[in-house]
Amino acid sequence: MRPMNTPRDRISLAAARRIALAAQGFGGARPTLPNWGHVARTLDRLGLHQIDSVNVLARAHYLPAFSRLGPYDRGLLDRTAWGPKGKRRLFEYWAHEASLLPLGLHPLLRWRMAEADRGETGWGSVRRFATERRCEAEALLARIRDEGPMAASDFEHGRSRSGWWEWGATKHALEWLFWAGHVTTATRRGSFERVYDLTERVIPSATLTLATPSAADAKRELVRIAASALGVATAGDLRDYFRLKPAPARMAIEALVEDGALLPVAVEGWRQPAYLHAAARRPRRIQTQALLAPFDPLIWERSRTERLFGFRYRIEIYTPADKRVHGYYVLPFLMDEAFVARVDLKADRQSGRLLVRGTHLEPDAPPETRERLAAELATMAEWLGLELES
Repeated sequence: MRPMNTPRDRISLAAARRIALAAQGFGGARPTLPNWGHVARTLDRLGLHQIDSVNVLARAHYLPAFSRLGPYDRGLLDRTAWGPKGKRRLFEYWAHEASLLPLGLHPLLRWRMAEADRGETGWGSVRRFATERRCEAEALLARIRDEGPMAASDFEHGRSRSGWWEWGATKHALEWLFWAGHVTTATRRGSFERVYDLTERVIPSATLTLATPSAADAKRELVRIAASALGVATAGDLRDYFRLKPAPARMAIEALVEDGALLPVAVEGWRQPAYLHAAARRPRRIQTQALLAPFDPLIWERSRTERLFGFRYRIEIYTPADKRVHGYYVLPFLMDEAFVARVDLKADRQSGRLLVRGTHLEPDAPPETRERLAAELATMAEWLGLELES
């Protein structure tokens, strides 16, 4: 009998790229008028939209749906993420990073909330509020319970300084309450500041009453979702998607292989064993074009991006200006089955313009790259309500 993780199939690198792109929602025709159904299917396909505070172009969570669907109403996400309780379809939590997730994933992350409640996960400065400083956090929780939704800046001395590394004690305590599931995001205000409220006042009761699976079952389902979203992936890729630890991720992968949901495969040029989602499509070619945010799930794992596409990509926001190679907020341009260019973009909202601060074509970019990139930039500018800088 062959060992469970021995590859049964060999996949060319080109085929692996097509499988990954199809799994991520690329290759189909964009809808003429994207609606919530299209956005919801994209979210279900990807499992989450990562949130990030950078707003040079647009908030990160808006961009994956645009990359796959084209111009859609960003208010659809706003209303379903931070609207009235009865309209909610999404919630915020730590998944890959801070993320917007479909409500159905809430039970699958309760083990992480329980770990945070016990002080077993989270940054050290946050974990302390699960133990020796718990009374301080519970006092904040009591105020929210009595006074209603509150942001860190609503508490005395609670206003955060610039950057998460300079959070004050109030913000750290609130983030522990958030991580442990005692509060969640009621809404966002001003410069995207999180406003906290009791979880039971925000998340629909139909979600909160869903059965809580065992931690092992939940992690297995998270790996299955990751595998569906990635198409073909290494164990590290699967683990990274929802930031699982190696041992439980390995057990989940082995269980999914045994069930036939994952198929061990060897991908041309990959050193690590890989796993193919049993229902993954294997298209013969992909026709698409898209500008991708730095936090898009197709490219957020940089080593995977290099393995799949031979494309080395790094975000240079925190790189000193004189040492940047491609620019401050650079979006890779996907054309069909390859990344062929990088564009440094900025939304100048005061002047109403989309600024193209730098364009870098890859050495093997096809002749039509500039024309197709210009068309995608024009589409993005229109979506953002800006004039494209000529």
